Amino acid sequence: MVIEKNDKLILLTNDDGLYAAGLKTLLEVMEEFGKVILISTMESQSGMSQALTVKTPLRVKLLEESDKHKIYACNGTPTDSVKLAVNQLLERVPDYVVSGINHGANASVSVLYSGTMAAALEGCLYGITSVGFSLNSFSPAADFSVCKDYIRIVMKKLESEPLPPGICLNVNIPAVEAEKIRGIKICRQSKGNWKEEFEKRKDPMGKTYYWLTGFFNNHEPEAQDTDEAALANNYVSVVPVSVDMTAHWYLDKLRERFGK
Repeated sequence: MVIEKNDKLILLTNDDGLYAAGLKTLLEVMEEFGKVILISTMESQSGMSQALTVKTPLRVKLLEESDKHKIYACNGTPTDSVKLAVNQLLERVPDYVVSGINHGANASVSVLYSGTMAAALEGCLYGITSVGFSLNSFSPAADFSVCKDYIRIVMKKLESEPLPPGICLNVNIPAVEAEKIRGIKICRQSKGNWKEEFEKRKDPMGKTYYWLTGFFNNHEPEAQDTDEAALANNYVSVVPVSVDMTAHWYLDKLRERFGK
């Protein structure tokens, strides 16, 4: 693949692995917008958040090359993939970091655990316009094609005006037929938490292990300006996410308490 001076360069990754249906769909759309460098792991890295590989060597292998893309396999996390690509694999800093399409929504506090959104946030740290896409379905038969038109809309908006430094977009798409999607809503992250439950089980050798289960607890089910509400009402939710996690509203109060 030859990257010309005027070509848009897109770094594409995910946390569901190289052979995930969502990644394949996203690659098809991204090739409409520029030359694509795709890097991902052979296995799922869901729930890895911003984890880095520090105890084992990182390895990468070029699997495929065409006129429009290069595909690399990496043994690291989504964040590793972005760092490795920007620092070693790419000829120049990409115009976009695009992550997804995640199998399952990354609304509300799921953004804290998501490898998909971690890759987008890592792009922010390099000053790159970055976005994570997710489909609100965990079904093995999930239809990712419903995402295509909304990915195009978002990318065209980003082409006309890049994001400010330190901000990426968290885009979640409802898993309904295309004609049932009511549009796009710009909204805030819903307040809530995951209620973890661990099932105690026995393996074939009789040893105890625990399997994480649970459910999401929405703390504001009546609010209509959140990502959870948007998805529940068949809207695509778009939330601006910042790498700055400072609770700015609490700074003055904390200074008062510490006398600083």
